[in-house]
Amino acid sequence: MPPTSDTSLLLDRLRTALPEEALLTDPAQRAAHSRDSAPFSACGTPAVVAVPRTAAQVEHVMRTAYALDVPVVPQGARTGLAGAANAVDGCVVLSMTAMDRILSVDPANRLVRCEPGVTTRRLAQAVAAHGLTYPPDPASWDRCTIGGNIATGAGGICCVKYGVTADYVLGLDLVLPDGRRTRTGRDTAKGVAGYDLTRLIVGSEGTLAVVVGATLALRPARPPALSLLAQFPTLTAAGDAVAAITAAGHIPSALELLDRATTQAVVDLGTHPLLRPGSAATLIVESDTADPSRDLSAMELLCKEAGAEHITTSATGEEAYEIIEARRLVSPALAAYMAARGGGLTAFIEDVAVPRSELAGLIGRIEEIADCYGLKVFTLGHAGDGNLHPTVVFDQNDPDELRRAQEAYDAIMDAGLELGGTTTGEHGIGTLKRDWLERELGPVSLELQRGLKRLFDPKNLLNPGKVVTV
Repeated sequence: MPPTSDTSLLLDRLRTALPEEALLTDPAQRAAHSRDSAPFSACGTPAVVAVPRTAAQVEHVMRTAYALDVPVVPQGARTGLAGAANAVDGCVVLSMTAMDRILSVDPANRLVRCEPGVTTRRLAQAVAAHGLTYPPDPASWDRCTIGGNIATGAGGICCVKYGVTADYVLGLDLVLPDGRRTRTGRDTAKGVAGYDLTRLIVGSEGTLAVVVGATLALRPARPPALSLLAQFPTLTAAGDAVAAITAAGHIPSALELLDRATTQAVVDLGTHPLLRPGSAATLIVESDTADPSRDLSAMELLCKEAGAEHITTSATGEEAYEIIEARRLVSPALAAYMAARGGGLTAFIEDVAVPRSELAGLIGRIEEIADCYGLKVFTLGHAGDGNLHPTVVFDQNDPDELRRAQEAYDAIMDAGLELGGTTTGEHGIGTLKRDWLERELGPVSLELQRGLKRLFDPKNLLNPGKVVTV
């Protein structure tokens, strides 16, 4: 389809500051950038995909779009699971992946400055060379970008001890919807001058401003870790173990849970020698304290007292890696499960968090929901902070099964809120959970959020329709 006159005007103005290779107009290229990894979420067709390499080019894109009333949808690696990076018809998709420089590592002040397109893994490797660590570790860390992590407020396996992305963002370089440039935050360890706009931007899913640079806090390199694996005959027993570990004051660097279906899927993969079939739940615990062996011994005793039927504890780094590998094998195990059954099976990874005391209750409710809707649901997640990822497997080519999967999704969200939780612990709202936001926040809080959106983006051009509607 030839471009409309409006699109031609948009492209002509963008070309005054961006090279031709930074503007993708081919239909296949535009289609490839039309959505992130979220299911059940509509997307539109962008007019153009802009791939800037400098902050000045981002400013130009934003000023041009603002003047022409064209929506702009920022994107990173499109690994998000809430539809926050989905295009809207006629928009400029602003892909930040080419802005991928690590600008400086400052060991004295334990911070790093980088552009938004740097992948989380590459950043972690760069600071490790200085004896430092950037702790946030989303499951997609080899592909996801720092800008995307900031947009969604990403977490990860080790956040039970080390916190989430928001805990490490000291300052941000931003371009506002009208093209103005500003900076939030500071480089100092402390600072309370003015409202905390940095925290406001983290988790705003690209609806308030475009991140063109970040100053991130670092920590000393983590000490060597040891791990244990405990399997339980009931969900309640596993939940009791998590509660006992927390109540005793232990702070494991990872505390992960696999339900019965997920445990069995990893067992069926046939590559992990430590997991036994038939358990209702599996806990994977890692400790990187000064004396991890002593710490794990204490947690092993708590797991036994809670009713664990099988426990393996590592004594070396190699054994610890083998235990943690059970968690890393979940994705290939689910892929193998679906491949063995053929057809149009797909997996939808959900994200819901509850108080730790309600963890076992939520898993039980999820199992009931799976039975009610006749679906296979694999539940895994970060037991240490109550954040679970129920993974619904369904045939996307079967209209009835697709309907049941959508209804099961709603039932899981409802269960999480009833148990005092939240509809998202780390994936964000996007378009997928927008209808649930008012129920969770209430009308007064939601109106405040809409007011913030109007203040930053009075024309509602930056990632419109995501998180809140105005």
